[in-house]
Order: sequence, then structure tokens, then C-alpha cells
Amino acid sequence: MPKAPSRKLAPIRQLVEIMAALRAPDGCPWDREQDHQSLRWHAVEEVYELLDAIEAGDDIEMAEELGDLLLQVVFHAQLGKERGVFDFDALTQRLADKLVRRHPHVFGDVKVKDVDQVWANWEQIKRAEKAGSQHERKSALDGVPTRLPALMQAQKLLKKARKAKLAPAAPAKTKKPKASKQSVAAELFRLAELCQDQDWSAEELLRQETARRERVWRKAEAKAKPGN
Repeated sequence: MPKAPSRKLAPIRQLVEIMAALRAPDGCPWDREQDHQSLRWHAVEEVYELLDAIEAGDDIEMAEELGDLLLQVVFHAQLGKERGVFDFDALTQRLADKLVRRHPHVFGDVKVKDVDQVWANWEQIKRAEKAGSQHERKSALDGVPTRLPALMQAQKLLKKARKAKLAPAAPAKTKKPKASKQSVAAELFRLAELCQDQDWSAEELLRQETARRERVWRKAEAKAKPGN
């Protein structure tokens, strides 16, 4: 039977060793059955539980949920190690290197005047990192996760489309907006109610409309490229 790691080790090393023991031949039957696919929705659930704790202002629950989310990272890292593709040290080193590389205004000589410039530099560095690889973002619309909730996905894609001038720009902000947050919230709920009455999936309908608009924007983007 595996032994618990020494508490003299750093806590993160204890956690890595515990996960290796759980996955060992004489470890936990449930943990041994898991793979990346079977675990994928567990991470999503943990994120939502963390959001609940943050919004409740519950520090004890927040610490608990952050730990559960970290467990998902350590679990996937152990699976990666078993497949010989990455391990916990590799992915944390990769993250550390990325943070240093993408913050030249902190760890280098680059000067920035505001947050917008920070984000612009971040995106430029990210594009350079991925250039020529299978993950290269050839479109201004690339990089929006397909598994985001439909409303969040629609907003993120619209933001990218506007930045690339593929969609009409947002109207200029005035001191008195045309609609209030409360009226918009009520309208969103009314649409959800309408979908429920018709036995339609509001999530799927918005996802379909977002996909349709994305196709339109990508066609416009392709036509605007030199040589087309």
C-alpha cells in the first residue's frame, strides 16, 4: 500500500506525489479509471463552484474550491506524465516562462501608458509565439473557446469582430444610455421565457446565430486580405 508523502515536502510536491500514488496499480480504483476525456467536465464544475464562492464572498469556500481546481490541474499533469507528453513541472515552467515573456513592461524595458497597451502587447506577443505552428491564429476571430456559454461566446466573438472592423463599431457612450441594465436583463429573461414557452433551447439558438455571424465575418475578412 502506498505511503502518504512526508509533510516535510513542499505542499505542492506532496500533492503531486499523492496523485501519483492514487494512479499507481495499488492506488484508488476510481482515480485509475480516469482519463483526460472523463475528467474534462469536472474542471468546468469546479470553476462554477469557485465563482459561487467568490460571489458569496466566502473566503473559506473560496480556498476549498481553488484547491479542487488545482486538483484538476495536478490530475491532468499526472495523466500527461504517464503518456510521456508533459508533467506538472513542465507545465508550470511553461506557464512561468509565458508570464515573463508576455510582461515585458514588468520584466523588460518596454514602457506602457495604459491597460489597453498592455493588452495590445500581449496579443502581439501571443501571435508571434504561435506563428508558423499548428496553433497559429490566422484570423482575427480565432481564440474564442467553442465550449463557452453561448452568451459569453457571442460577446467575445463580437468584441473580436469589432476590433477587426468586421462588425459595426459600438455606438458612442453617452451620459444617458438608451437602455438600462435592468431593462436589458428583463429583455434577456423575456427571451428565455419565450424559448421555454416554445420548447426551444435558448442556448442552442444563440449558438447557431453566433456561428452564422462568424461565417459572415470570416468571409468578409478573407475577401479583405491582399490578393483576394
